[in-house]
Amino acid sequence: MTDVFAAFVSVLADALDEHDATAAELAARVRLSRSHLDRLVEAAAGERPGQLRRRILLERAAYRLLTGPGHILDVAIEAGYGSHEAFTRAFSRAYGVPPARWRGQPDRIRLDAPSGIHFHPPNGLRVPARDEVSSMDLIRTMVDHHIWLLGQMLQQAAALTDEQLDRPIEISVEGIDTDPTLRSLLSRLVGQLGMWHANLAGATYDFSVEQGESVQSMRRRLGEVGPAFAGEVGELCTANRLDELIVCPGENVEVYTAGAMIAHVLTFASYRRTLVAGALHDAGCDDLDSGDPIRWIS
Repeated sequence: MTDVFAAFVSVLADALDEHDATAAELAARVRLSRSHLDRLVEAAAGERPGQLRRRILLERAAYRLLTGPGHILDVAIEAGYGSHEAFTRAFSRAYGVPPARWRGQPDRIRLDAPSGIHFHPPNGLRVPARDEVSSMDLIRTMVDHHIWLLGQMLQQAAALTDEQLDRPIEISVEGIDTDPTLRSLLSRLVGQLGMWHANLAGATYDFSVEQGESVQSMRRRLGEVGPAFAGEVGELCTANRLDELIVCPGENVEVYTAGAMIAHVLTFASYRRTLVAGALHDAGCDDLDSGDPIRWIS
C-alpha cells in the first residue's frame, strides 16, 4: 500500500493544474480503479484523493494570496474554481475567513491534515518521512554514495586514453593537490579510503601505489577497501563511537575523532569528485549528474 500511495502522491504533484483530469483518470495513472484508489488513499492519508487534492490546492491558493499581487479571481481559477464566489465559499470553510480578509491578515498556510502532506512553495509537496532517519544513517549513506560514485567514475575512466587521464586540470586549490590530473585525483580518492582504513586497522599505508597508478589497479583497490571502509564507518555509527579518538602517527603525531575523520574524507572527496566529474565531462562522459547525491540518497 505504501508504494501505491507514493505513486499517487507523485501523480498528484504532476497533476495539480490538470483541473479537467477526473478522479478515474488519476486512478488509472497508478493502474487502479477509482474505488480501489479511494480506499487505499483514505486508509493511508485519512482523506479521499479528491479531498486531498482540493486541500492542497487551497493551501497553494493561500500561498499565492500571501506572495502575489494578483486578483483573487486569478488565484481562484488557478485553484480550479470557476468563480470568485465558489472559491470564497471553499476558502472561508477551510480558513474561517474570506480570502480578501485573510490576505489582509494572513494566518497559517497549512490546513490540518492527518496525512501530513502539504503544499510546499513554490510548486511542490511536502511529504512526511516514511521511515525515521537518524544522523548516523545519513553519514553511512553519504559514505556509501561516495564509494558507489567513485566506482562509477572509475568505470568511465577505464575507457579513456592515457593522454586524457594525464591531462592537467587547471582548476585546483593550493595545498590540496599539486598539478592534479584525472588519474592522480582518482588514485587519491581511492587512496584516501585506503589510508584511513589502514589507520583504523593499525597498519601503514603505502603512498607509492598512487604514482602513475592504472585505472585497473584503482578499481581493484576500491573493490577491497571500499566495502571495508564503509563497514568500519557503519560500526562506528551503530556503536555511537564517533567521538572515539584516532591517532595519526608520523613526524608530528595528530589525534582526531572518528567523526572528524569521516567529515574530512567526505569534504575532500567532494572537492576532488567535482574536479573528476568536470574532467570526465570534458572527455565525453556526461551522465554522472556532477556527482550530486540528492537523487541517490532520495
